[in-house]
Amino acid sequence: MSTNDLTPPAAGPPGPGGQPRTGRVIALVIGAVLALPALLLLLAGLALFVMYSVARDDDGYFTATLDRVQSPTSAVTAEDIDLDLDPGTPGWVVDWLETDVRLQVTGIGSSSDVFVGVGPEDQVDAYLDGVAHDEITRIEDDRAVFDTRPGTGTAAPPADQPFWEVSTAGTGTQQLDWRTRSGQWAVVVMNADGSPGVAADVTAGVDGDVVLPAAWIMVGLGAVGTVVAGALLLFGAVGLAHHRPPTAPVPAVAAAGLATPTPVRLDATLDPQLSRGLWLVKWLLAIPHFVVLFFLWAAFAVTTIVAGFAILFTGRYPRSLFDFNLGVLRWNWRVNYYAGSGGLGTDRYPPFSLGPEPDYPARLDIAYPERLSRGLVLVKWWLLAIPHYVILGVLFGSTVGWFGDNRAADGGPGLLPILTFVAVVILLFTRRYPRPLFDLIVGFNRWLYRVIAYAALMTDTYPPFRLDQGGAEPLADTGGPPPPPTRPGEAEGATLAPMAPVAPPTPVGPRT
Repeated sequence: MSTNDLTPPAAGPPGPGGQPRTGRVIALVIGAVLALPALLLLLAGLALFVMYSVARDDDGYFTATLDRVQSPTSAVTAEDIDLDLDPGTPGWVVDWLETDVRLQVTGIGSSSDVFVGVGPEDQVDAYLDGVAHDEITRIEDDRAVFDTRPGTGTAAPPADQPFWEVSTAGTGTQQLDWRTRSGQWAVVVMNADGSPGVAADVTAGVDGDVVLPAAWIMVGLGAVGTVVAGALLLFGAVGLAHHRPPTAPVPAVAAAGLATPTPVRLDATLDPQLSRGLWLVKWLLAIPHFVVLFFLWAAFAVTTIVAGFAILFTGRYPRSLFDFNLGVLRWNWRVNYYAGSGGLGTDRYPPFSLGPEPDYPARLDIAYPERLSRGLVLVKWWLLAIPHYVILGVLFGSTVGWFGDNRAADGGPGLLPILTFVAVVILLFTRRYPRPLFDLIVGFNRWLYRVIAYAALMTDTYPPFRLDQGGAEPLADTGGPPPPPTRPGEAEGATLAPMAPVAPPTPVGPRT
């Protein structure tokens, strides 16, 4: 029996058909960018339909009532009503909407009649120039907040002015209906004779039909965008999965005396000659990766939701989506190892790839599950994973501190970023990366990615509370030569003639 019979075959480089296609990656990025705004637009349009159905009064208006509007001055105005929307919007857009506005004003405690009118803002300002009046600047809890414009002049009777677009005056409740058109307008409430001391109840309403065109447009655009985004995500994910080389399965049996391995295998090789100062700028060099990963993680979230529904109804994780999500995690781990809290343990620039890249110093693999629990998909990603979330929050710096005044605050940097910083500072002054810190940092990242895989529904195996591989063979060495091959039966102390007995396997580490 030769040693080659006992050694698992090494993964070879991907063939020409295994390289991800640029078009597939672009489709994924565009789909991820489009998905969120399309969904938000769709939900906003549906919300408008619901509001149209339940929030209108008997006359079909959306109304708001202000608590008593009262001022010792001669007028109360609401100005800066700009119906041009913005300088680049043509006036016909506002005119086409044909929005009806209704104002109902009831005078209180005054023997004079009440007046309400809508007029061009510049002419209203000229009419009230030098006359004390209050301008409504904002509404807080159904109460008007005023900004007083001082003056000593006396206002002429407002009804005698020729510039009003619409106006009405009289005793009791006065109702003014106005169909909006483009321009800048001001609403004025006064006593009909222009005397100071204005007090009135005001109800403003907008015709509810104005929301229907907006709702239809938003729902239409949102639905089309959602369909296009879903198609792009599916096209990219399935295409990348079909053009990735097959990977060796994760060993399902551990050596005797060791724990059963988890389906998630993460390892890294420490560069023997790391630059002393390159880590200071790696984060800058990795910015292109950060940009791509932002969109890939958005796609990861969408595909995980789709996979969750597939598991719920079929008990299977769609292989193409699984392969894509595994590719995102591999990409993220390589970049994190190069320029983040993954250890800064290599100076080799990460490839732009969703594939396994077995020759890169940072490696990750997850065994594909043939069957998954339908029930666990509902609880494992939030309820069952809570203990891990708490621990990882401390390790990675996303904790929340609670203080005596019941206020929450950021818990500050986590343990892992601090350990990584200590390691590279030691590297800066000694040219050596401390091996114990390296092993600890990689172990913490193993823990993290096991929890991510579990929360992302990629496995039903509960993540162990440990830093090693959980009994699995490492993906590659961590800097030393590979361990000698072993034969079946050696873990139990058996011998195979003519070879001499071999000691049980030992934990992987530097060898001399």
